[in-house]
Amino acid sequence: QVRLVESGGGLVQSGGSLRLSCAASGSIFRINTMGWYRQAPGKQRELVATVTNGGLTHYADSVKGRFTISRDNAKNTVYLQMNSLEPEDTAAYVCNCNANPSRLSVGFDYWGQGTQVTVSS
Repeated sequence: QVRLVESGGGLVQSGGSLRLSCAASGSIFRINTMGWYRQAPGKQRELVATVTNGGLTHYADSVKGRFTISRDNAKNTVYLQMNSLEPEDTAAYVCNCNANPSRLSVGFDYWGQGTQVTVSS
């Protein structure tokens, strides 16, 4: 099993910044893509950003130019630097990774518990 633990959420004013972290632990042979999703009350979960183990990134249009995703493969950790935050960014941010628990296994998707980000106007 792979466990994901997020940190770094909180309350910030509009225009402010936050940095989220997500560390993976457990039975890990290889972590493939890591990413962040978010879910606001009454809305469906949406992709925010992903990064492959080779460093290729992908962003939702709504966060391009404001958010930056990165990862430290040695620490099995993914980060999300969020700048110029807007009230519309308020949501629970959930970490995701696709990982192979062992050399012979296929990749599985794992999810964290989520960390709340609230942006006040």
